[in-house]
Amino acid sequence: MTTNFDELLKRFHAYLETFNNALVRDAVARIGWAMPARPLEPHPLACLRQLDRIVELAAANAQPLVRLVAERRGELHWGQTYGEADFGKTFIDNYGWLEVFGTRGHFVNDEVAAGLLILGPDIVYPDHHHVAEEIYIPLTGGAEWRMGGGEFRRREAGEVIHHASDVSHAMRTGKEPLLALYIWRGGPLAAKSTITGTTTWGRD
Repeated sequence: MTTNFDELLKRFHAYLETFNNALVRDAVARIGWAMPARPLEPHPLACLRQLDRIVELAAANAQPLVRLVAERRGELHWGQTYGEADFGKTFIDNYGWLEVFGTRGHFVNDEVAAGLLILGPDIVYPDHHHVAEEIYIPLTGGAEWRMGGGEFRRREAGEVIHHASDVSHAMRTGKEPLLALYIWRGGPLAAKSTITGTTTWGRD
């Protein structure tokens, strides 16, 4: 039996509709939201244990989406681009993403990929870049982000973070986990990023 995730897509869309930001509004307007469902087997990951705390931390306008994801975590197909050989067991046990729609998500879209990223506490997602343009919106605050050669800067829930094509960027968490919404467009939607940094907290 195919599990119905129409409510997930509806809440994902509804959250994005709360933004007045021009970049987000343009991205939302360009997405054809009448997408066919793709049947996927559940694929839970170790990082899903962070969702209980994430629900407590999530911004009020993100709560409908975050609570649904937490409630149905075991039914969803979670993924990882990297393996233990890339970044080590600690990173892999605290990292994962859910593609809501895209070329491999719960809904079919060959032009745009979007979903949610989880990082557990005290994790560095090292400097990396990719051809696709990326929009990030943290649903929990407190993680630090950097772009290009800049310094890490704390970002709060609801901030819009834009990474243009092939611009290097990195994230690191403190004592709390991160849940962030992402949108990829304008490039290969399932491409593995080029990694240029390390998973240590020091400067690269």
